[in-house]
Parts: sequence; structure tokens; C-alpha cells
Amino acid sequence: MKLSLVLIVYRSDSSIALEASKFCEKVLKDRNIKSHRIASDFHKNEFEKYLFNQELQPEIGIVLGGDGTFLKCANALADIDIPLLSINIGGNLGFLTQEKDFLFDKSFIEILENEEYIIDFRNRLKCNVCITGIDSEKEIIKSFDALNDFYFKSTEEDISPTNQIQIEIDNEKVNEYKGDGLIISSSTGSTAYSMAAGGPIVHPSLDAMIINPICPMSLASRPIVIPDSSQVIIKPVKKSKGEIKLWSDGAKCMTINETYYCEIKKGESPCKLIKFKKSTNYYNTLIKKLDWKGDLSLKNLNN
Repeated sequence: MKLSLVLIVYRSDSSIALEASKFCEKVLKDRNIKSHRIASDFHKNEFEKYLFNQELQPEIGIVLGGDGTFLKCANALADIDIPLLSINIGGNLGFLTQEKDFLFDKSFIEILENEEYIIDFRNRLKCNVCITGIDSEKEIIKSFDALNDFYFKSTEEDISPTNQIQIEIDNEKVNEYKGDGLIISSSTGSTAYSMAAGGPIVHPSLDAMIINPICPMSLASRPIVIPDSSQVIIKPVKKSKGEIKLWSDGAKCMTINETYYCEIKKGESPCKLIKFKKSTNYYNTLIKKLDWKGDLSLKNLNN
């Protein structure tokens, strides 16, 4: 890959990530590659305006932080078609990040230039917040992108808030979930909040969505996996309190009242994730992150 300009995004509240970004900038400068550094607390509109005003657009983005930093960056850059290299700085190995050794031994630049990597296309989710207008026409109020998940929880701050959420899949009413909330996850996000709430692990290469209730009051409410070609409609049930809060990848979006509904479907463009061929593979990451004990290679098979 021929590099002329690289975008560097670093975790804003980490001094380690700040120093790593300066190191990365210097490595690129030594190879006569321009770069632009920015902290992860940027506002999406300001950042889009900056890119629009640049004659030279970055070929790739390097994200220094953890999975959370990468998620924010990936969502903010959803409309900008550049691959992203995420390097874990200051934390444990994430599902979306490469090991930090690639940065500090300076091997990352040779790997990029020699194209010793693959581009992993990860499907996003898009949520359109809608209201029914005149003549029953759909009016989109706001749209949000998520790489991991959207979820819905109560707007109340009570000790044990519950809500009731109606769900439709491909124009068919499926269920009304009563409990602490509901998660709509991509395959990539299956190892995030959905897994913590008891959902299945789904390989990120599968084109799927996971619908997972959060602490449902009925044992019959189970997680389900559906094709990501489906259209999912979420509505707060009027006989409940009538309002729910929409979250995207852990960030608050807006309150959904009883006159709104949410339309969730596959995103318009995938996230391009740079994966080094020499990096830890998906299953080894699962073993390390989840502390699985089933790796027979670590056992004495004679016993």
C-alpha cells in the first residue's frame, strides 16, 4: 500500500495513547509519510468538515486505544471509505485491535507497505428514528450507525426500572419484551454487551443480527439470530411508561417516545478493518479474553 497521508486517532483520556500517537507520527515522518493526529473526543461534524476541506485525503486511519475508541472512530467515519488499523494501547487485547508490539517495534509500517494484511469487512447496523407523517408516510427524524449494537433501556433512574418493547421483523409482529431492555447486535457485537446479557457468540464473518432481551421477566423470552437482510422495527408499548432510551455502541443517542419508532437494518457500507496476517486470530482472542480452558495443546495428552 502506497501511503501519502495517514489519520491518527488516539484515546483522548490516555497519556499512554497520546505518547503512542507521537511515536507513530515520528515513524511515519521518517518514511516521508504525512499524518494528522486527533484526539478521540472530536465532534463528528467538525471532523467531517476538516476532511472535506483537505485536498489530500488519508489512505488509512490508525486508531490507538481500545475497542471503545475504535467503535467511536468507526462510527464517526462511517461515510468515509478508508480502512482502519486499530492498535491496542494501555489495555488488554480487544476483539477489534491488533497487538501494540506492531507499533512499538515499527513493523506496522512495513506490513502495510508490503500488504501483509487482509481487509476484514464488518457489517454495520443503521437505526432510523421515524415518525408516521401525513398519509402514513414515514418521516426519518435522525439516523445513527453502530458497529457493535443498538440497545434500548428505560429512561427512568429508579432502583429497578423496567420497560415494555414491541418488536416486528420484516413487517411481522414477533414479541413484546418486558424487562430491563433489548439489544440488537451485529455479529461483530455478539462478544460485547449481548454476550454479557447471555447472548450467543456469532463469528463476525456471518451476516446476522442478534436480538437479545436484557433480564426479561419471562423465561420464554430468548435471544434469536436472524439474517442481517431483515428489517427490525422497535416501538415502546403505550401501556407501559411510553418512553425508552436509545443507545449506540455504549453512547446515548436520544429518547424514543410513544409517537416514534426505530427501524434497524444493515448499514449502507461496511467498516473496513485492517487485520495483520501475523496477528492473533479470532479464536485465540476468544480463548484469551474469555479464559477458556479447552486448549488441548496446553495439556499433557499422555495423561
